[in-house]
Amino acid sequence: MTRKNLGRAALAALPFVLAFLVELILFIALKDRLPDRLASHFDISGKADGYADRNTYLLVTAPMLLMLGAMWVLMVVSGRFYGRAHRWLIGGGWAVATFLLYVLGAALVVNLDAPEGGAAGDFPMWHLAVALGAAVLAGGAGLLLARLVPAPEDPAAGRNPEDRERIVLSDGEVAGWARTTGAWWLPLTALVLVALGAWVGYDATWYAGAPALLLGLLALTFSRVHVTVDRRGLTVSGLLPWPRFRVPLERIEAADSRPVNALAEFGGWGYRIRPGGAGFIVRSGEAIVARRTGGREFTVTVEDSATGAALLNTLVDRHRAGR
Repeated sequence: MTRKNLGRAALAALPFVLAFLVELILFIALKDRLPDRLASHFDISGKADGYADRNTYLLVTAPMLLMLGAMWVLMVVSGRFYGRAHRWLIGGGWAVATFLLYVLGAALVVNLDAPEGGAAGDFPMWHLAVALGAAVLAGGAGLLLARLVPAPEDPAAGRNPEDRERIVLSDGEVAGWARTTGAWWLPLTALVLVALGAWVGYDATWYAGAPALLLGLLALTFSRVHVTVDRRGLTVSGLLPWPRFRVPLERIEAADSRPVNALAEFGGWGYRIRPGGAGFIVRSGEAIVARRTGGREFTVTVEDSATGAALLNTLVDRHRAGR
């Protein structure tokens, strides 16, 4: 790891390490006043509706901060975040760590002096407003601190769009490209989410189960992704005609084919929004990366991406030429 990357990694890890230490110190300081079973989950009214063993609570929540910090370091070092996007990523890490620290700390405070087997104090929703405010302030501080280390330079920023690969088409010749991609675990994940949402809705309330149910149905729709390049631009759709995502030719500057690391660059799988762009990520591997005229990127992982990107560049040239 270079010295610059070491500085970026340290800046990304710092808020999560600090949050971990503060959470640990707070737990140790308050341990004698906490019941053996902590209220660990609260409904929308702030009433406790879930409990966990005191030590289990710490063993689950504290390492979560370190795991998030490790993921943030991975994204900062290997995620291809450049310029402003890199600074926003650093600031986002400080905001997330601060939000979680406040919420976890407040959860401990409402459990103070609760009788064994009795009800813990309420967790009023104003705590979330305060947590969001603290996250905004910490995110701003992270943005300022990010200026202390130079952001990585985008190797494609100064590259001439004419240098990209193209497919030669004769005058009047029409061409299109389409592929279907997916991952074996996507339908299984979608079905688990649907089942979870249905179970929670039946066992508790449908308001509680609706998010998981809707997320599962959306994931099921996009368990197989259809990617098309034609005169309309780059289009991504699922098993149903809607929703679909399209980047028209007039909004594309150029397209590339390159390998993508799902976790390092996008923090996971599915439709992902990140500083500097968005994309449909169903796996790590080759992808079409369409750079928009405003500088943002749209990425979709798909096989034979080199052919799709080359055709997209050809069609963009034709559109600019009015052919």
